[in-house]
Amino acid sequence: MGWVLVLSIVAGVLLVDMLIHLGFALLILPFFERPVPFSVEPSEPDPRAERISFPGSDGLTLRGSLFVRPEEESRGLILFCPEHCGDHWSAMNYCAGLWDAGFDIMSFAFRNQGESDSLPGYEPRHWLTSHELSDTLSAIRYIDSRPDLASRPLGVFGISRGGCAALAAGSLTPRVRAVACEGVFSTRSLMRFYSLRWASLYLPQWALKLLPQWHINLTLQLTLQLSAWKRGLRYPRLESLLKKIPPRPVLMIAGGRDTYVPENITRSVCEAARSSCNGVWVVPSARHNMARRVDPAGYDERLEQLFQALSSESSPRPESSTASTDQPAELQDSEDSGTGCRAAG
Repeated sequence: MGWVLVLSIVAGVLLVDMLIHLGFALLILPFFERPVPFSVEPSEPDPRAERISFPGSDGLTLRGSLFVRPEEESRGLILFCPEHCGDHWSAMNYCAGLWDAGFDIMSFAFRNQGESDSLPGYEPRHWLTSHELSDTLSAIRYIDSRPDLASRPLGVFGISRGGCAALAAGSLTPRVRAVACEGVFSTRSLMRFYSLRWASLYLPQWALKLLPQWHINLTLQLTLQLSAWKRGLRYPRLESLLKKIPPRPVLMIAGGRDTYVPENITRSVCEAARSSCNGVWVVPSARHNMARRVDPAGYDERLEQLFQALSSESSPRPESSTASTDQPAELQDSEDSGTGCRAAG
């Protein structure tokens, strides 16, 4: 009977431990799902652009803009993914230098943002979900459906959550030959950073140091799972997707004064991308998504250097590169309110 007692004790300890995880997960959940009050300056429509629309998943129509020149004059096409609360018209705030350098620019608004259709019941947050990834893949499919765009080499450029979508899409389709992103993060690393900051309000530092990392990670994983069930979506595991990324140039930009996404979080994403990442360019005095305002010349120069790989690429576009608008199979292992957006000024 001794072994029965031992098993009962072990089961009791495990049950208590799981209840502790659940208790902390329920405590973290409201902080995780709370909207972040982003201030995004509205951008005016640009008469140079062609207005576009294309089908996304869930029966939605996504809308955007296209700045395009004759194919023989183009150095490649850049798909721009805007930040949370941003619209497709914000593209030229970041891509003006690329346009002047001879690249075409296509941008779109994610679902429930700007001029794109809204999915009933979905309230976007600053975290990347399967919805934004699906929208990005739909944009790539639209590019491949247009004879005037399909043969142009493709790069993807994203800001904050849009940068997360750009990296994830670049990991899933060989159609993307280079990726740039600013203020990028992985959900789990940024969640861990803020959770430890919040925990310091409730627990002394000595107690936090006693908690093993795996124990913290398990609680955060449970929080993600609870949020996914509650919201009816998935949170892509960016670190896992980056392991699939083929060899291609990747540039990450961080602001030295970014209070939303500290530069060490972006560095951890770069490390996950391994040899593909060309490093993290830190703009010392830049806040979140503000690097080009601080150093426009350096910003444009680094983007042009990265995407010049498109115009120098001589190999044909892979036949299997067309991206599906359906839920990517790679996300099947991932985890399954106002928006927090407000106009600046």
